[in-house]
Amino acid sequence: MSPIRNKEELEEFFHSSGKPRRQWRVGTEYEKVGIERRSGKAIPYSGPRGVEAILRALIEEYNWEPQEDEGHVIALIREKAQIHLEPGGQIELAGEPCESIHCSQAEFARHIRELLEVAGRMGVVFLGLGIQPVSPLGEIEWVPKKRYRIMGPYMEKVGTLGHRMMKQTATVQANIDYSDEKDAMAKFRTGMGLAPLITAIFANSPICDGRLNGYKSFRGHIWTETDKDRCGLLAFAFSPDVSFAHYVEYALDVPMYLIIRDGDYLDFSGIPFRHFLAHGHKGHSATIEDWDLHLTTLFPEVRIKRYMEFRSADSQAPELMPALPALIKGVYYDPDCLQAAWDLVKGWSWDERMALYHDSHRYALAARIRRFSLLDLAKELLQIAWEGLKRQGAPDENGDDETIYLKPLKDLLFQGKCPADILLEKWEGELEHNIAKLIEYSAYKLP
Repeated sequence: MSPIRNKEELEEFFHSSGKPRRQWRVGTEYEKVGIERRSGKAIPYSGPRGVEAILRALIEEYNWEPQEDEGHVIALIREKAQIHLEPGGQIELAGEPCESIHCSQAEFARHIRELLEVAGRMGVVFLGLGIQPVSPLGEIEWVPKKRYRIMGPYMEKVGTLGHRMMKQTATVQANIDYSDEKDAMAKFRTGMGLAPLITAIFANSPICDGRLNGYKSFRGHIWTETDKDRCGLLAFAFSPDVSFAHYVEYALDVPMYLIIRDGDYLDFSGIPFRHFLAHGHKGHSATIEDWDLHLTTLFPEVRIKRYMEFRSADSQAPELMPALPALIKGVYYDPDCLQAAWDLVKGWSWDERMALYHDSHRYALAARIRRFSLLDLAKELLQIAWEGLKRQGAPDENGDDETIYLKPLKDLLFQGKCPADILLEKWEGELEHNIAKLIEYSAYKLP
């Protein structure tokens, strides 16, 4: 852990992360909220039917290896996949980086079978929703990770909804590679431009605290009131000469949460990385390991690390989970499709982008920009991604290419709807505002 000597090392961190096209992969992170079937309340971390009990059963029955924090199981590893915990006990599969969505889907299906087999015996179900639908914040137990003891109090200082983000929300996230700075910046800029559209397509969090919240993606809105220093859209992404240097300058000014020394988490909350780099802090100097960790604590809609993360989608029902990585792969791994996607969004002003960003949270596909609705643009984006996956030509054993994972999304969009639209219709209709019926409708089920 040698100290960073100059700012150029921070840019080199990104330059050295580029990969040739043949090595590009897609990684998917699937977060899920778990509840007690009988009450609808969020499962605790502790206790005989809590998150830790579920993890210990996965260790015993399915050969996962535990990672512990002060004697508590807080993560699992098996081969190239990991299971992580979000602060409110949301269980996340961080999947293996895969060459195809067929690989990703097989891994996700295996994970769900294992998870439901274990959790079902405990009276626990997992919901295909982007937010806990019943339990208010005060009733959700914190996962006992040292990191969250630092992040939690700081969140209360810098925003009004940070604890909701941490403890109630769930997302599905796609991660991709880039070849070099030019390729990375094209993907970064396009991703920022498409963020409101991705939010609208996958909006799935209209119910929390047992009632309607007035948004189709309340999870998306929550991020706007979490921490304005580290969240949201980034204006510099749309600069014609955007570069890794711009992202470095942004990250340097974001306040830190912590560093790790000898396994201990040291509270550095509120200290900009720029200050730490120039002056040190509490007797410590900044290292590349600190920089790597700091990058994981930035939460813009598109995040750059050693790969690029797309973070705008609510968690979904299992049949729609693969649609997000399929859409991203189709658009971003074909240069013509990437350009076509950028052409959809390139002409807007910053004020228009910000207005659309906020409108996408409340209205989803009904939000409008100029003469277009987001539904109009979503259908075009779907066609672009479809063409990209066709060109990439990755058939499964049945000869089906990866467009099969876009079909459920296509069906939705050509009804003019996002998942929240369907849920709201059912809430007012057959679900009769009944939480038990909501749970039955949205629970993951074994095939």
